[in-house]
Amino acid sequence: MKREELEALRAKVSCEAVLEQAGYELDAKESTRRAVKYRRGSSIIIVTHDGRGWFDPLSDAKGDVFALAMFLDKVTFPVAAEAVAELVGFRLSRPEWKSPRSSGSAGEIPGRWRSRRTPSPDSDTWRYLCWERGVPPAIVRHAIREDILREGPYGSMWAAHVDSYGRVVGWEERGPEWRGFSTGGSKLLFRLGPSDPNRLCVTEAAIDVMSLAALEGPREQTLYLSTGGGWSPATDAALAELTMRPGLTLVAATDANSQGDIYAERLRAVAEASGCDWQRLRPPAEDWNEVLKAKDKERRERKMEKRNEACRMRAGRIKGSFARQEPALDPSGHEAGRSGGVMKD
Repeated sequence: MKREELEALRAKVSCEAVLEQAGYELDAKESTRRAVKYRRGSSIIIVTHDGRGWFDPLSDAKGDVFALAMFLDKVTFPVAAEAVAELVGFRLSRPEWKSPRSSGSAGEIPGRWRSRRTPSPDSDTWRYLCWERGVPPAIVRHAIREDILREGPYGSMWAAHVDSYGRVVGWEERGPEWRGFSTGGSKLLFRLGPSDPNRLCVTEAAIDVMSLAALEGPREQTLYLSTGGGWSPATDAALAELTMRPGLTLVAATDANSQGDIYAERLRAVAEASGCDWQRLRPPAEDWNEVLKAKDKERRERKMEKRNEACRMRAGRIKGSFARQEPALDPSGHEAGRSGGVMKD
């Protein structure tokens, strides 16, 4: 094909069409407008640039629609180009992506971060974190003190990703009706904990960071981290820098699914390269927030059972006291201790 023909194909056929044709399925829960996630078994492909680009979050593979066809089918460029040409006019099964909220102004990342308020107990963001996601207020306050939480639009939460100098480079966005990452921001690491840890716990989301911190209780020398569901070369470099501390343990606290297991193996490789200890901490549910919410539900149910038992015991004591106050009756129906005979003249 001529270059002009190739450029026309690149404009007409999206990477999503290639993925659907190859049997990949959309993961709507994990997708955003700028990064649409597709899965086939344990394989994951993220589509970017409005369908014109893609990357494999578990390797360095990336490129355009032709590179994707070559990557999936392990074929040469001419064969891939022919396969792409056959998809002209292909209609995606998913509806057009519609963002439920605006990403805000396109200003610089630090300025946009500073313009947002920190969560307060009377805010929708606080209610989302503490009521809907079950994060204890003490953990939320801890994150606020470290200046890594902001209120997003419509009750959403912004959780900052920072570099080794503490500069905000992007943020995870989570809310009742929204899941994404800051426009123009960079995924690096969300960090909750001390700057001189001897234990690193790596999760896939800031909500899981706060949930695991709540489940484990205060641990002074543990730094909880989130990759934000991605794994960029910058994330790799940041983790490598953190694991250079002597005597450190790297804990893979990723999700209990195939993706979490793959991330755990990548963390094992980071630990081996740095010479630090490695552990796999697998949640007993899908992720740590599910574990936290289940434990909170159990706690509330136990509290309710104790309250109901106390009410039953109180009612029993009250009933017993009333029974003691009633006078006993003899067989004739008269009160005991009083004369039941008939008066005689």
